[in-house]
Amino acid sequence: MEHCIVNTPLGFAKLEGDENGVSSLTVLNNDVAVSSTIPEVLDDAVSQLNEYFKGERKIFSLNLNPEGTDFQKRVWDKLLTIPYGKTTSYLELSKELGDVKAIRAVASANGKNPLWIIVPCHRVIGSDGSLTGYAGGLHRKQWLLEHENPYKQQSLF
Repeated sequence: MEHCIVNTPLGFAKLEGDENGVSSLTVLNNDVAVSSTIPEVLDDAVSQLNEYFKGERKIFSLNLNPEGTDFQKRVWDKLLTIPYGKTTSYLELSKELGDVKAIRAVASANGKNPLWIIVPCHRVIGSDGSLTGYAGGLHRKQWLLEHENPYKQQSLF
């Protein structure tokens, strides 16, 4: 497994993967040294992340190889269908997966997403429109949503 540390507008992140694909992208909550060289198997992922943060990429085109249960992988695959700049709720996601009663399991799988940003778990919000749990911190979730939709109409009331 190859890895590298990259600096993003939201702090440092660790990217891991091998010839089978990218397996994780996790936010780091402490300062670390940025990798001086990027492993060849992660070069495209680093380039696409940079494009995303510059506003030049809306969809990642990478081979993904996250570790998880079959259910978690179903949830993560469904997250990939949420369009850039849009959000959905845990309830809607549960309905789309065919089991409205699985809302807690869906939320748990969402929280265990190992591919921060690439698999857009930040696009899932509460049914009432509130920002709810995000492993990277709610301030990062808000930043990502505003980055993807900077012209969102603010409430007048």
